Amino acid sequence: MEDGDEGDYYDAAAIAGPEAHDAMEVDSMQVKDPKLLSVHEICQLRDSDRFKQVVTSLEEYSARQRTGDELSGPVEADPEYQLIVNANSLAVELDNEINTVHKFTRDKYNKRFPELESLVVSPLEYLKTVKELGNNLDRAKNNQVLTSFLTQATIMVVSVTASTTQGQMLSEEELNLIYEACDMAMELNEFKFKIYEYVESRMTFIAPNLSAIVGAETAAKLMGIAGGLTKLSKMPACNILVLGSQKKVLGGFSQVASLPHTGYIYYATLVQDQPP
Repeated sequence: MEDGDEGDYYDAAAIAGPEAHDAMEVDSMQVKDPKLLSVHEICQLRDSDRFKQVVTSLEEYSARQRTGDELSGPVEADPEYQLIVNANSLAVELDNEINTVHKFTRDKYNKRFPELESLVVSPLEYLKTVKELGNNLDRAKNNQVLTSFLTQATIMVVSVTASTTQGQMLSEEELNLIYEACDMAMELNEFKFKIYEYVESRMTFIAPNLSAIVGAETAAKLMGIAGGLTKLSKMPACNILVLGSQKKVLGGFSQVASLPHTGYIYYATLVQDQPP
């Protein structure tokens, strides 16, 4: 640098003054590292007012058992029926939220064990596996917890792959964020089953004829996915047949058999008890 050139180089913060310098510091503090985002910033259903309202209403109605004699007028006008419809709708949203948590966890845990997502496809099974393994992939060997939700063949493949993975160790902060996400998914799944249990217990009150034919559990699932009893009653039979059908990904050591066009009705006791 030649003499006199120093005047061409300035400190931008010094020119703008102390107020601008403070603003720059504030802006830099507000910019978060996307790798350190909490799951609560992405998945906000559990902390929403609607979720809390449904939880409170479920506890209130679950405490007392009603009979058909208490129902007067159209069933759609009954407040508990409205709760059942809202709870069923929330259960679908809980499924979507669990899938979002799964993607969030998968993106973070890929740093430690990138091959795991192709070995354990189910979102909940993946999250449970991540919570159990953490940074110590050697836990996959002779682990009794994993055997409660994974097949022996899958555990064997996970164990072998874990010993050769090129993944890097996670920091304590990253691991805590992953554990937090796993706990949220388990909590959401637990509440989803509470919704199913409550709706199933009320089906003989809301839809006694449907429950007598296919059973309370199947009746609850059909009404939930259809969006209510009225919508279910107006649905063509060919559409009712495939309610609840899923597209399954078959690969690796999967033991799942693909059955196209089979929904909740197929697994009802009435159908399963019939000869092939």
